[in-house]
Amino acid sequence: MVHHLIFEGAELAGKSWVMSQIYHDLEPRAAASANVLDGCYWLNCDLGFFGTELAAPMVQNYLEIFRTLHGKNLLIEKFSLSAQVYSELYGAGSIDRPAIEKELGKSGFRTILLTFPEDQALIQDRLDDRLRLYPDYRRIAKAPEFYIRQQRLYLERAKDSFLDYLVLEVEKFPDERAVAQIKAWING
Repeated sequence: MVHHLIFEGAELAGKSWVMSQIYHDLEPRAAASANVLDGCYWLNCDLGFFGTELAAPMVQNYLEIFRTLHGKNLLIEKFSLSAQVYSELYGAGSIDRPAIEKELGKSGFRTILLTFPEDQALIQDRLDDRLRLYPDYRRIAKAPEFYIRQQRLYLERAKDSFLDYLVLEVEKFPDERAVAQIKAWING
């Protein structure tokens, strides 16, 4: 079975870590080559485009990539929900999310919305960790309250999704419970 999964959620929600665990499960099961990692493709779609005028054309470009890879496992880090949330937060880059999600739904895409406990100390710890790993993030880092507000916007906008979705809280790293729940959901 081919999986097309979009991992959404506020910054610091743990998307990359959770995705790495799902990738490690899916990639070897579907690998066709002994020379390249072709059993699962992981695309991070927000590389500074969402919340800018580049969002709409980049979303269309990614849709073309998804069509090209339709028979492969796809893990997408941030997509239409993120594009909408970033547009609302930063006032640029609006997209036609319903139309995009209807197209994604035809290809069997599903969304996993990751959240974090609304604990400011935990969020600050995650932010400090990100800044150690990615010092350039300091330029756009916000106070914990911002990430809570961002998460609440994700949760509100997810209610309008045309895609099947799972909301799951990542309490800690590693959070094997969250990974097990995702595996059960996608294989159920």
